[in-house]
Amino acid sequence: MDRDYFRYEESYGRPRRKSNLFGWSVAILLLTGLAFAAWLGSFYIFGQPERPDSYRILKKLHKIDPTKRFELTAAPSGEFLTAKQLYDRYIAMSPTELGKTNAELARNYIRNFQSVRGLVPYVVGRFNIMEARELTPNDVFTSGMIALTNAVDHGETLMEHVYPSDPQVLPLMRQTLVTGLEIKLERTHDLSAVIHAERLSDGRIMITAMPLLYGSYTVTRGPGTFTLEPPLDLNLKAGWPLFKESTRVGAETRYRERISPNRQSSVVAGLAPTPPPPAENALIRVEPAQQVDAPKVAAVSPTPPPKPAATPKGGKLAKNKKLTPTPAPASSTVPPVIAQNPPPAIPSAAPAKSAASIPFAATPPVIAAASPVSSAPLASPAQSVTTDNSLASTAGGGVWKTFPPGKMPVGRLIQTSDLGDLADRGLAGERVYLKGQFVVNFTEPNRAVLRPKTRLTDAVLHPLGGGQSVRIVVDFPAGYTPPARGTTVIRDEVRPYEITEVRKQSDGQLNVFVREIMQ
Repeated sequence: MDRDYFRYEESYGRPRRKSNLFGWSVAILLLTGLAFAAWLGSFYIFGQPERPDSYRILKKLHKIDPTKRFELTAAPSGEFLTAKQLYDRYIAMSPTELGKTNAELARNYIRNFQSVRGLVPYVVGRFNIMEARELTPNDVFTSGMIALTNAVDHGETLMEHVYPSDPQVLPLMRQTLVTGLEIKLERTHDLSAVIHAERLSDGRIMITAMPLLYGSYTVTRGPGTFTLEPPLDLNLKAGWPLFKESTRVGAETRYRERISPNRQSSVVAGLAPTPPPPAENALIRVEPAQQVDAPKVAAVSPTPPPKPAATPKGGKLAKNKKLTPTPAPASSTVPPVIAQNPPPAIPSAAPAKSAASIPFAATPPVIAAASPVSSAPLASPAQSVTTDNSLASTAGGGVWKTFPPGKMPVGRLIQTSDLGDLADRGLAGERVYLKGQFVVNFTEPNRAVLRPKTRLTDAVLHPLGGGQSVRIVVDFPAGYTPPARGTTVIRDEVRPYEITEVRKQSDGQLNVFVREIMQ
């Protein structure tokens, strides 16, 4: 009998289809490749936001944080490099290394310097403006101005300094950023970070710097004040640098013709142009005055009047006479003198306030022979004016942010015996504070030289910090009065000095530069 005749009557009699294993293998491989490509694509996009396509996608996905305005005391850790140091660093790189470095610099800026490997390079030194122009939508930064500058002390280094701002302040910026104006970048007041470096065809280096403070600026002989604003969006398709080859060459030619119209000389790589005449205006960064609340002072209750003397038994008071309490003697308590600089004073024709109207600082009464409190009205740091015709961030003794006692940024606290190790390894971008007892050896209007005050046992145990080979140079903000010569100053973990630099001489002498950051 034919077995296939009754094949459909059996329970499992239908023919079993063969599985297409090859098709399933191909499908699984395609899905695996798709997942792998998505994984690599996410790393490519999120890991390289400096690429124009990646930046555009991340911007649409709202994965790019707005550009942050940094504070001077809360900026990312970095190193301050002069024009020569910048030239030596970037001229030694190969094209591949320079491209990788530029990608990392732009990436750090876009990410607001989060998870930075190493230290952020900051620019210090003096630069002359050769030409300034407005930023357009065809530039990386679309609003504000940019200045092409040349280093005063190293002619092979050029810098394009970006000034992002709102369009309404452009007329004032055009009047201020003129050819010949000198820009001063100081490590204690400015934070201009390098975000790109370009090797020019003639062997020079041009860097692009961005001021991370985005501060307010005023003109000494101008009409008003303008404020820089962090850029809201970047046009990375425009490419770096902002001064292209043709624009830069034209700016340098016009600059040479202006400073030397009677001499037509060719461009010689590495030679700085003749310094321009002093500028008529100077641009100064203005720090807004911070209001300091008066500390709460415990009220002293008045002395109760003495009770009237008891009348002898059987005695009578005089008629129409009232008992008058004996007046309490005047209190001779004098407020303790705080080891702190008195409030700054500005000569004025206004009537002077009494010394009792000036509040004392809410700090523990660390006694030191301090200067008497001035009776003139308090001065704001923003009122300091400089006559130096340069683009600087401070005037007078300098203006930086000060803090209430115990409210300064987090940092490492050391004493004088630890200065030797600090001099060997350097600050390395770390915020370091100094405490101890010091004796004032010399004073200037905005500076004082101190020596550590130690006991005999400390001098034997810690000879480096014994006070004979350590010199403390203290810089005070504008308006502060340094302590008098010969007085003793006590600084602890609540009111320390901030260390800015430590220099060790060949004879072992340590020069420690600090600044006053306490209110």
